[in-house]
Amino acid sequence: MADEKLDRSMFSNPSVGELRGRQSVRATFKLSAECINAISIVAAHLGIKQKSLFDHLAEDIEYLEAVAQDLSDFRLSPRDRVQKTFVISRRSLISLDKISRTHNAPRDALVEYSVQRLLPIIRKEKERHLRRKKYYEQLLRHQAEGEKLLLQLQRAMGEDDPLCRNFESVMGFYKAASSKMESFIERASIIEEFDPDELRKHLKSF
Repeated sequence: MADEKLDRSMFSNPSVGELRGRQSVRATFKLSAECINAISIVAAHLGIKQKSLFDHLAEDIEYLEAVAQDLSDFRLSPRDRVQKTFVISRRSLISLDKISRTHNAPRDALVEYSVQRLLPIIRKEKERHLRRKKYYEQLLRHQAEGEKLLLQLQRAMGEDDPLCRNFESVMGFYKAASSKMESFIERASIIEEFDPDELRKHLKSF
């Protein structure tokens, strides 16, 4: 039985090359502010690391090859671009560098066009964020009503009454959860001002 487990683990374990490919490295790109915001938005709203996002985009070799062919011998203008360092996997960086060299296409432009594929996700998440804010406002009104009721109970029954103590405990959990929701909404608020069409306009200027 132990031998069977050992044999299966040998087949499931990653190779040295695979482990090195997953290794994190730092890569610096010069991207538009819209592109950088898009990456931050998707990572924040979906709760995933930017490294994982880059890995997902870099895995679609066929798309990157097609984009690179269109951008062959293209020279990217440094105007309106921001230098930004990201943590990505070594495999993703190697893939981007290889395709960029093969087709003589700017690596930064490959990243910009890849991020464009995230726009449908951003539009959907923006709609969800706005709905989430409306429900949170309702939750705050509900919380305020609960606090009023707790105050009435304390005045009528006394703070040491079992009903008051239990309800006070409920409101404590309510406030803690509400605080976490507020923090999430504030972190995700970057999506409110993001205009996906601005990124498309920037890409058309290539």
